[in-house]
Amino acid sequence: MKFKIRTIMLFSLFFQTAFSQTDAVTEKKIQHLIKKMTLKEKVGMLHGNSKFYTSEIKHLRIPEWALSDGPHGVRAEMNRHNWQYTGQTDDASTSFPPGTAMAASWNLDLAKQRGIVLGEEARFRKKDVLLGPGINIIRSPLCGRNFEYLSEDPFLISQLSISYIKALQTQDVAACVKHFVANNQEENRFVIDVNMSERAFREIYLPGFKSSIVDAGVLGVMGAYNKFRGEYCTENTYLGRTILRDEFKFKGVYMSDWDAVHSTEKAALAGLDLEMGTEKENYDEWYFADPLIKAVQEGHIKESVVDEKVANILRVMIKTKVLDPKTRITGSINTKEHQQAAYRSAVEAVVLLKNENQTLPLNMSALKSVAIIGDNATRTHCGGGFSSEIKALYEVTPLQAITEKYGKSLQINFSQGYEKQSHVVERSSNGQLNTDKVDWKLIDEAVAQAKKSDVAIVFAGLNHDFDSESFDRLHMRLPYGQETLIQEVAKANPKTIVVIIAGSPLELAGIESRVPALVWGWYGGMEAGNAVIDVLSGKEFPSGKLPFTIPATLSQSPAHALGAYPGHDLKVNYDEDILVGYRWFDTKEIKPQYPFGYGLSYTSFEISNVASDKKVYSLNDEIVLKFDIKNTGKTNGAEVVQLYVGQTNASVLRPKKELKAFDKIFLKAEDSKTIDLKVKVKDLAFYDEKTSSWKVETGEFVLYTATSAKDIVSSLKIMVQ
Repeated sequence: MKFKIRTIMLFSLFFQTAFSQTDAVTEKKIQHLIKKMTLKEKVGMLHGNSKFYTSEIKHLRIPEWALSDGPHGVRAEMNRHNWQYTGQTDDASTSFPPGTAMAASWNLDLAKQRGIVLGEEARFRKKDVLLGPGINIIRSPLCGRNFEYLSEDPFLISQLSISYIKALQTQDVAACVKHFVANNQEENRFVIDVNMSERAFREIYLPGFKSSIVDAGVLGVMGAYNKFRGEYCTENTYLGRTILRDEFKFKGVYMSDWDAVHSTEKAALAGLDLEMGTEKENYDEWYFADPLIKAVQEGHIKESVVDEKVANILRVMIKTKVLDPKTRITGSINTKEHQQAAYRSAVEAVVLLKNENQTLPLNMSALKSVAIIGDNATRTHCGGGFSSEIKALYEVTPLQAITEKYGKSLQINFSQGYEKQSHVVERSSNGQLNTDKVDWKLIDEAVAQAKKSDVAIVFAGLNHDFDSESFDRLHMRLPYGQETLIQEVAKANPKTIVVIIAGSPLELAGIESRVPALVWGWYGGMEAGNAVIDVLSGKEFPSGKLPFTIPATLSQSPAHALGAYPGHDLKVNYDEDILVGYRWFDTKEIKPQYPFGYGLSYTSFEISNVASDKKVYSLNDEIVLKFDIKNTGKTNGAEVVQLYVGQTNASVLRPKKELKAFDKIFLKAEDSKTIDLKVKVKDLAFYDEKTSSWKVETGEFVLYTATSAKDIVSSLKIMVQ
């Protein structure tokens, strides 16, 4: 045994030495290149020379650096000097479901698959940096970019981000996690000044970024538009220096969002490396262009500050083999494997919210006719949302999918049901006004189709006139008179199923009680239609869980209950503090429409023999929770078991419970497994503002084994000493 331990230690020492030697060689190469650059060449690397590129240095064989939007697909090719597409025919890509759908799968393997596919496609398109994932906390149901983000919970965000980023960067592409930090609303996003407690910052809004940097080794971080505690994020020394560089030891590239830089000296000294997207047509006039050269020449900024920024960019270039193209991965695009990964991602995102009398899955062989109703049955969504829009190679709609799969065996009766009454442009939500008109002609047509069909399926929800970058939604209701449509169709046909296509919470109380089955289908990417029809028909089973709480009304949501959205006088205070999402609903004992982590199955599961490995733990221990889980139904399925932890008597306000571990467990009918969930005692800490440090208090904690934030299977008490 001593020999084995000694061998492991020697191997560990060898690898540490090898890595440090590699790092030393890299740093030596970086300094060698910097010494050969003029000040103008250095500064040329620190700002865009077009919308998505930075300048090359030919004599040093440093090529242009190519960046691309793409948290769920590589964006189509843009013109170099304006926001129009080039119109190429070879720039379509695989389109995955956006962020909230990825989070709804609760499947880290799928996040890893997505990362690999997007990395391969970015390389095929000769991109060096992929701008994503977007991981801002879903604070308000109204935020226009909720669909791009992941969750209201920092732990779920962190775990998904780690898997995605690590996988993406194996393909010689840099990920760029965004938006750092507190970009939780689009309303006044360019100027809003966000204020929160240090504890809320540390416990809620920072963990995803910390995990992306410290655990995943992300190579890029994008600074947000907004101000944070009085200073723009891109010129905030606390964010750019204290947090990123000093605490997290980040050695990658800290870049701006497009047109998010407001100064030369302040931004440079605060740690920003790369300015992108400023709207000035003359690139030499950008803050990190001629004004930066002038600041160095006049002695306001040391040239070593510029050298530091160039070194950060070169370091990322070397890690992704930009300077060694012969050894670099070439990638692939639109393969069958990529399309299958997009399909799996869409399938596992589908959340079954209600299934009265086992309405679902549909027995397709017993049906003679089905009414397909709703604008979302035929609308494509991949090309919406502004910066996250994807030119998908194809996009299958629900009507296309059911027609192709079952059109020969049953009568499909389609009716549009409601009309898209909105039309929005970037930076304006005016197109969302007056969108509640009830079109009785379309409703009557839908009712007629529902009456003559065995089953009616209404594809309702939102589109990217509501879920989009640059503006927030004005309300949480279903637009276009959809609630009236659903109520009338349900009267005409009691077997009415509603499928919600959306990326943000909606008020569902007006329809939930009127229909026997309710499904949340998300924006499903290029395979959207195939995925949702396969789940409805039982070819696939639903296994998604909500990554956010769905309030019964907007006024239940913490920021809105406290009047802390969208702020006043261009300032917003996060008065709900650490009580975001389910933490608020739990602690205040408010019943939402649907809780965080919720999702039904076509089968049933039994969780038993829940036990912790000990009853008393010390600070350096790891808690191991073991349990048995059995599929007690007659069909295959998957359950996401969630472990929450709460402190019984804390010296500060703490949420009733917080998510600390989860596992998605696939089981065939009547199969069972024994599962371990692990939590480090140190991860039970809260941020102590008095000592500016993390603190685990001695005392009693409760381990909640659950299938949602409300559905608790087991509660176990443990002691921490």
